[in-house]
Amino acid sequence: MKAIYTSFDEAVKQIQNGSTIMVGGFGLVGIPENLIQALVNSDVRHLTVISNNCGVDDWGLGLLLQNKQIDRIIGSYVGENKEFERQVLAGELEVELTPQGTLAEKIRAGGAGIPAFYTPAGVGTPIAEGGEVRVFNNKEYLLQTALTADFSLVRAARGDVDGNLIYNKTARNFNPIMAAAGGVTIAEVEQLTERASMDPDHIHTPGIYVQGLVEGQQEKRIERRTVRQGS
Repeated sequence: MKAIYTSFDEAVKQIQNGSTIMVGGFGLVGIPENLIQALVNSDVRHLTVISNNCGVDDWGLGLLLQNKQIDRIIGSYVGENKEFERQVLAGELEVELTPQGTLAEKIRAGGAGIPAFYTPAGVGTPIAEGGEVRVFNNKEYLLQTALTADFSLVRAARGDVDGNLIYNKTARNFNPIMAAAGGVTIAEVEQLTERASMDPDHIHTPGIYVQGLVEGQQEKRIERRTVRQGS
């Protein structure tokens, strides 16, 4: 059995000042929102966060930003967060923007034990400045190094006591690769089940990648609600 935490605050207690954490999700879809809130409550500081984006002003990783708990962000998209913009322009936050596919591959490579890889993305742009570029089959490729983290916080629809995880539809996004790339992976699950209760063919993340689980319900906020106007 994996560590089964009785509260979200207990689940993040081992995360210390200066830790590097990966946080699953895309926008607000599939984010471990209760674990993020527990980090806000913990008041841990000087975090490096690896995530596709940084939530919105009043939810998700945006809460950590508001609380000045993040020093550095490695991500791909930051367009929905005014506080993010303010901190960057004020020199309060270090940001490393990465093409989205490259970010995903850097995380996947880290989980697979691959130290680096070549990609055509970013060649000829400021991203390639100072980097190693090589030619394969008459095409230029940029060397990118893998990403790993001290902790990965992921969110799944179901998990069992052995740490096997199943994600729901698009909530799968960055969660499986981040689960593999964390030194310690903590999974927030909506339903925690007993051993051998899930079809092995449906499991997305094997339990070998997961060190702890905590069960809880989510608000599942909508990042940008749009409705069709009446005729």
